[in-house]
Amino acid sequence: MLTTLNKYFGYTTFLPLQQDIIEDVLNKDDVLALMPTGGGKSLCYQLPALLLEGLTIVVSPLIALMKDQVDALVSNGVPAAYINSSLTPAEIAETKNALLKGEVKVVYVAPERLMMPDFLGFIRRLPVNLIAIDEAHCISEWGHDFRPEYRQLRAVKTNFPGVPVIALTATATIQVQDDIVEQLNIPHCKRYRASFNRENLHYRIEPKVDAYRQLLKYLKEHRRDSGIIYCQSRKMVDSLSSGLRKDGYRALAYHAGMTPENRSENQERFIRDDAEIIVATIAFGMGIDKPNVRYVIHYDLPKNIEGYYQETGRAGRDGLKSDCILFFSYADKAKIEYFIRQKDDPKERDAAYRMLQDMVGYCETNACRRTRLLAYFDEEFTEPNCGACDICLEPRETYDGTAAAQKVLSCVHRVNGGFGANHIIDVLLGSNNKKIIERNHHTLSTHGIGKEYSRSQWQAIVRELVHLGFLRMEGDGYSVLKLSAESRRVLVDGESVTLTKLPDVLKGTRPGAKAKADDDTAFDGDLFEILRDTRKTIADDEGLPPYVIFHDATLKEMATFYPVSPEQLAEVSGVGEVKLKKYGERFLRSITEYCAANGIEAQEIAPPRAALPAPKATKPSGVESSTVQETFQLYNQGLSLEEMVEHRSLSLQTIITHLEKLIHAGEEVSIDRFVLAEKQETITAAIEDGGPEILRSIKERLGSEFSYEEIRLVRAKVAE
Repeated sequence: MLTTLNKYFGYTTFLPLQQDIIEDVLNKDDVLALMPTGGGKSLCYQLPALLLEGLTIVVSPLIALMKDQVDALVSNGVPAAYINSSLTPAEIAETKNALLKGEVKVVYVAPERLMMPDFLGFIRRLPVNLIAIDEAHCISEWGHDFRPEYRQLRAVKTNFPGVPVIALTATATIQVQDDIVEQLNIPHCKRYRASFNRENLHYRIEPKVDAYRQLLKYLKEHRRDSGIIYCQSRKMVDSLSSGLRKDGYRALAYHAGMTPENRSENQERFIRDDAEIIVATIAFGMGIDKPNVRYVIHYDLPKNIEGYYQETGRAGRDGLKSDCILFFSYADKAKIEYFIRQKDDPKERDAAYRMLQDMVGYCETNACRRTRLLAYFDEEFTEPNCGACDICLEPRETYDGTAAAQKVLSCVHRVNGGFGANHIIDVLLGSNNKKIIERNHHTLSTHGIGKEYSRSQWQAIVRELVHLGFLRMEGDGYSVLKLSAESRRVLVDGESVTLTKLPDVLKGTRPGAKAKADDDTAFDGDLFEILRDTRKTIADDEGLPPYVIFHDATLKEMATFYPVSPEQLAEVSGVGEVKLKKYGERFLRSITEYCAANGIEAQEIAPPRAALPAPKATKPSGVESSTVQETFQLYNQGLSLEEMVEHRSLSLQTIITHLEKLIHAGEEVSIDRFVLAEKQETITAAIEDGGPEILRSIKERLGSEFSYEEIRLVRAKVAE
């Protein structure tokens, strides 16, 4: 198992539960596996597929995800394929022929296709050894994403007796788990439930004051990072993505109102790192398998915690530190309540209110976010400080709020209940609106006694009093405030109340937080960027997403230990046998050039993996912090490409990469001295005709008189 794991996937150890699950599958046991996003679900059937004779069938509801996973498997040297509606009849026939010849180990299909009589008859002729059902919660009507077509999978056990079934999902309550087992007819399956705790994710809730300004402050420090921004409406998706593009960000929209072709194109560009940001509707699943998403931002409030958890789970699938930020406002809560009130079914309406209250409670809590989030999934988190949420990283200041609490409680008492927080605050602020006058609440002794605080401050005070138990909220949708048993302790007994000050709005990177929570400080940032560019060039040339070549975690390990030989590179996590042969030489060249340019001695670097972690090799003093800026200086001196290559002792490819980065960063770089004007026009036309994503296809259309370097420079200018 470990030999195969290392050979094809480049890893030497398993993640939690993976080995136990794989051993059960190899023993022909049925399995139900609950593992969070990034927990390594796919390996639980991909590795057995390589160890068992015959074919593994993977049932997946998402066409885009099928392609991503097949691309990744093929890149690792695993013969894999998919059959879905995106293929032509001729392509499907070709894949079927490969299956008959035994040339495929893993085939991905949609549930409805698998259960078609003709296709089912074809598959039954093959030596099927394992059936994996991904997104298994879709089979349960109690699941958050029930799909009727999954119900047909009840017949899998009947049609493939003796073949083990592994059902996998990221989230499922006990009720949903039981339903999955019943529907798939695997009553004696082994059940595994991994922790829902994603330690590398950093959770933050920010008051939504000026959301776009807050967003820009964050993005300014994360320009090259991939991220997803979720919005509630299609209109907001279009508006926000357009605004970000005007402000210089490569941001694309993604929602159900777009044509399938446009959605697919934007998703593909995001996956291939041709755009850093995708702005999407919360309700619309993207089905992406992109491991290097460094942040997920909820621009609007999610409707429930389960959806929020799934969406934040798209960040940091590679295990590296990633941010999950939510801009919270009560206006968003009110919008969701409005739509809930439109529901006809009372039970459905009540359930939606309860889920929304859980979501709001998570946003309002002054306790550890991680503790609250895991508790929702019946998992206990006992650490006193998670070190990766805004509450734990930035303990908020407190103050004596006894007087403020007494004013609120007294006002609730004097209006005899039956009114919501906004009405109570109106009284405290001395409002004379129609509702106040009609009820004679302007005559109350509490009318106007709270002008020392703003409305938003009073809202925060009321929310915290509810959380502390000094107030109760009753009713769904139009919640009213009531005194609790604990209210008397403050109103009558004079018990003191400690309240929490409101946090400041988002200010980009939290001061002091990175040193505590971010373990990425050991790697060489300049080398990492060079390796990212090398990866992107290879990916463009092969028409693959960059993460299929290597994950960010693998590049960061390279940028920590500077491997300069195939043997040393093989020690890096994620570098398997196949990828070492395919890509090793190009990455080693980039690393070697960088070490030579920065005076890093080869014999002092790349200790064996057994020695990890080790201190990062340091550059001699006086070396520029950015190798790109050194190239920019030479460009400004009027040097040609050949002269820059000779002066820097770098490859032409690396110099071109530097120029691309400078162009994308908005620097004044003219390519006229490198590419003839008529060639620029021809290349630009080819890019506009066929799209800028796949470098190789552009080169094939243009012919041998155009170099890859010329195409890359023109493409950078076109993208600008």
